[in-house]
Amino acid sequence: MQLWVGLGNPGAKYAGNRHNVGFMAVDRIAGTAGWSRKFGGEVADVRFGSDRVLLLKPMTFMNESGRSVQEAMRFHKLGPDAMTVFHDEIDLAPGKVRVKSGGGHAGHNGLRSIHQHVGPDYDRVRLGVGHPGHKDAVPGYVLRDFPKADRDWLDDLLRGIEDGAPLLATGDPGRFLNAVNLRLNPPRPSTQKPKAEGGGDRTLPADPRPDPGPAPEPAPGPFAKLAGKFRR
Repeated sequence: MQLWVGLGNPGAKYAGNRHNVGFMAVDRIAGTAGWSRKFGGEVADVRFGSDRVLLLKPMTFMNESGRSVQEAMRFHKLGPDAMTVFHDEIDLAPGKVRVKSGGGHAGHNGLRSIHQHVGPDYDRVRLGVGHPGHKDAVPGYVLRDFPKADRDWLDDLLRGIEDGAPLLATGDPGRFLNAVNLRLNPPRPSTQKPKAEGGGDRTLPADPRPDPGPAPEPAPGPFAKLAGKFRR
């Protein structure tokens, strides 16, 4: 069993925030699975073949996320190696996704809380939201909704996460990222003209009508006949 945690803040006020993209990700993965209240959060149970994944959205607000995570891990007797956290990442451009194992929290309040309760040795799916340009602007930036201009790539990102979730569950982050990138950067249709069979250039088909042969010479006119008499 695995535990996948989406980070965000509870309530309609925060639902569209950049800081809540972790919630958005696990919501998309859950699909039609029902959510219930447990461990100070909301949980949904999903399966990808034989792989069982418990999805968790802590309802403790971001800076207390670790308490909810610790309760879930303790109840199911899971170690940090069984956990993956989906969170917003200001150090990645919007729409960029990276998978990371272990490391620091880089000032992210949700990760900081998880570190305090269960340690740093877990996997993360870092979801790029971009940087406002100055560190003092970060709190206001992440607590604002995604603008309308970002809605298309955000939807593609979430669709890609949904597509790749079964691959992530099997422990294949590379193919998971490929699935996400395929949604964000679909292949362009080929503009090359098709070639004839056999690889040669196209040729026009033969004319099925019979060859009429050379055109007949025109009959001589009256002046030509008169000139012929004087040449005899």
